[in-house]
Amino acid sequence: MELPIAARYEKTPGESYLHVLHALILRDMRTRFGASLWGYAVVVLWPCVHVFVLIAIYTFQKLAAPLGDNRALFFATGAVPVLVFQYVSREVMKSVIMNRPLTYYPQVKLFDVVLSRILVEIVTGFLALLVVVSVLVAIGTNPIPADPFTAMCGYVAAILLGIGIGTINVAIIGFFPGWMIGYALFSILLYVSSGVMFLPSYMPDKIYYWMKYNPALQCAEWVRSAYYPYAGIHVDGLYVVMFALTSATIGLLLIKHVVSKLSG
Repeated sequence: MELPIAARYEKTPGESYLHVLHALILRDMRTRFGASLWGYAVVVLWPCVHVFVLIAIYTFQKLAAPLGDNRALFFATGAVPVLVFQYVSREVMKSVIMNRPLTYYPQVKLFDVVLSRILVEIVTGFLALLVVVSVLVAIGTNPIPADPFTAMCGYVAAILLGIGIGTINVAIIGFFPGWMIGYALFSILLYVSSGVMFLPSYMPDKIYYWMKYNPALQCAEWVRSAYYPYAGIHVDGLYVVMFALTSATIGLLLIKHVVSKLSG
């Protein structure tokens, strides 16, 4: 027995949700990056430019790397995870403000907007990582770590941390829109204290003890420990993962309260 035409083309709830998510991702990319791939390329290359400007400054001043004999590798291993964390946490927060009108449609929930931006940022982050690795190879630097699995775990932890803090930021700006500026200033402080330009373990023990409560610093050290296993860098991976998961859980619980605030 042949089904009616309407029944044949009726979508299941799962298919409908994927369709909404796909539409949000496409809209996000087109509104932020323009219709061409060049706009998206600029966003991918922007954190890479940040890394290589830092390397160029230290190379021009002929400053030695705090660890190892390769400036480019030292700064890249610290800057990439910290920047990925900061970009994900910031862009997830901005997605709510940029896509607020979409939440008035019954098919689109605030969580869908957040999830679509998270997926875009994960892909963008991995593409930026590939660009950095490619440039390191081009300048004669070996980007393969002594322990690839540890390096990848540190990088994934940075993404997870960005998602967790990003969801917290979504909840905060639902009540305090000015937090976007506040978080930008806080990110500068976080970046400076995350060990991108120095080796935190060389700090006095009393200072280093408190610095390790910064999960972004632990992400940078996590990746660096894969490249410099002889440095004796100790990373509390469980602390970073639990911090990220706890932040994401709190943020998701608060999002339902933000929905009514944004709808008002």
